[in-house]
Amino acid sequence: MADPSFDVVSKVDRQEVDNALNQASKELGTRFDFRGTGTTINWSGEEALTIESETEERALAAVEVFKEKLIKRSISLKAFEAGEPALSGKIYKISGKILQGIASDKAKQIAKFIRDEGPKGVQAQIQGDQLRVSGKKKDQLQEVIALLKGKDFEIALQFTNYR
Repeated sequence: MADPSFDVVSKVDRQEVDNALNQASKELGTRFDFRGTGTTINWSGEEALTIESETEERALAAVEVFKEKLIKRSISLKAFEAGEPALSGKIYKISGKILQGIASDKAKQIAKFIRDEGPKGVQAQIQGDQLRVSGKKKDQLQEVIALLKGKDFEIALQFTNYR
């Protein structure tokens, strides 16, 4: 039998993000402090979204409403990146994006952390936008998961395919 292993990934459930966006959009349409400000939140691509409003304050408040909805849906805020408000004509626009996958520099940083801090005999291999961590014993892998959860790599990490 092969050594026990698990994958370290950074993926968010697209459907949950879509639900959060729809809930935020509905709230923006019904809240009194957003009435008459023309505030909207919409998808602008596969992983990008746009927030528009007539005032900069309402645009920033709409970002906060969206973040609240993400939190309620158990999506890490590290998986969402919002830009600065930009004036486009009479409308303020904020571009945001959903971050998926582990960038190669982050993957190298995580792999080095596992090598340096993790138990002996545990290997981490970079496979595209994820890492495969394997070791002789499942206890070692659980120790690595605990180490990774304890350190902030500034990205949302999930652990899958634990076997």
